[in-house]
Amino acid sequence: MSFLSIEELKELVEQPQGICVSIYMPTAQLGSEIQQNSVRFKNLIRQAEAALEKYESPPANPEQFLQPAMMLDEDDFWQHQDGGLALFISEGFFRFYRVPIDMIELVVVNTSFHLKPLIPLLSGDNRFYILMLGQRDVRLLEGNRYGMTREVEIEGMPKSMDEALQYDEETSKDEQRRQGAGAGRSALQAGGSYHGHGGGRENVKEELLRYFYLVDKSLHDFFRNRRSPLVLAGVNYLLPIYQEANTYNFIVEEGIQHNTKERTAQELHAEAWAIVEPLFQVDQQKAIDYYHESIATGKGSNDLDEVIQGAFYGRVEQLFVPVGVQKWGYFDRDSMQIERHNEAQPGDEDLLNAAAIQTIFHGGTVYAVEPGAVPDEAPVAAVFRY
Repeated sequence: MSFLSIEELKELVEQPQGICVSIYMPTAQLGSEIQQNSVRFKNLIRQAEAALEKYESPPANPEQFLQPAMMLDEDDFWQHQDGGLALFISEGFFRFYRVPIDMIELVVVNTSFHLKPLIPLLSGDNRFYILMLGQRDVRLLEGNRYGMTREVEIEGMPKSMDEALQYDEETSKDEQRRQGAGAGRSALQAGGSYHGHGGGRENVKEELLRYFYLVDKSLHDFFRNRRSPLVLAGVNYLLPIYQEANTYNFIVEEGIQHNTKERTAQELHAEAWAIVEPLFQVDQQKAIDYYHESIATGKGSNDLDEVIQGAFYGRVEQLFVPVGVQKWGYFDRDSMQIERHNEAQPGDEDLLNAAAIQTIFHGGTVYAVEPGAVPDEAPVAAVFRY
């Protein structure tokens, strides 16, 4: 399973020059239907060729222009697919992504890539984290509603309790020597002992708490400006000890309470998503309520022109856009003037696509929803920061 990162999104926005072709298609993963992948792909390539030939300034050889994509059409390639496939072609530039969401067939030829179908993978409304805890290992995983996306590397995060406490004790001794004090750091007040763990140490809970304080400290910078749920995973006696050390405000009370070493990424995702999905549903309803409050106070809007301008200025805090709907037009970044057209014209872009991307780039949250789920059944809905 592959996921598009914010950094890759920026590359797709900034890298291409000239004509850009975006192709989306659903893909079969099992059985005889896999053979239809190649048939569907060839049909979409032909659509792209036809669109290029009609373009205002077409490439000299449309077939050659699309050759990097056409080279994918091999049996082995179609055997390893996800829910959909997204391809991006411009002169000297080619990217493709197997994505875990169902796609509709779509070909767009323009001066920029059409990226809105991928926004659900990037919107901040469904991102969560799993902190896998163990005395000999600690890992941070990132996921969303579609699966686990990556393991997050945290600089300075302890890899084991022995490593953390040895380093901590050496640091404390150095500090004591510098200060000329023999008292060292204060003892942690933590009741209960767990005998038989940690190589015979007499008070394992106290040492686990010290260990988890160091883990929590290493996560501060990463979580500083985040609000995504954090799910703890590990054997049951570890989770309440980490809760005691934790300083992140969005940790989830319910955790995955068993040894997770033998769990696959899919199994971990299923367990974690069952915990966080109700939270996201509540959060989305809160976001809708917040939008209605903001409309009443003048900090919200469902006017497309106002929302587009606000997105490029970095004013949009949260945005609702409909999936599968395009609003074509041209936005002049210098004059901040907008032209809208009923059908795509040369040089046009999907204005909803532009608003969503700019909102993400400026740290806002995008809710990519079904058309009828946009608040007030409007074409777009936004809350402004100011």
